Amino acid sequence: MARWGDVVYLGTPVETIVNGEVITSHTLVKRYVNRLSVRQNEYYDAMNTGLKPELMFEIRTLEYNGQTVLKYNNVDYSVIRTYDKGEFTELIVSRNLNG
Repeated sequence: MARWGDVVYLGTPVETIVNGEVITSHTLVKRYVNRLSVRQNEYYDAMNTGLKPELMFEIRTLEYNGQTVLKYNNVDYSVIRTYDKGEFTELIVSRNLNG
């Protein structure tokens, strides 16, 4: 498997009010990751809570700062779960249908 062969952009939504309207924006940072398959038990556990995990990525823990938005191949995702494995962190994401 190629190591760190995929690129994602991570960010956290920031809401500002402009003329009484709430505007949500993100400052995205580029990160190299490994794309992994969502494990079957992860998929069913999330489905039982109303979530739909679509992709899983592995990132170096030092490069992940709790961001909740992920862009991959020009598609927006929300981070629905993380799993810290020491040197690496797994990010489970679901498509963001609102944005």
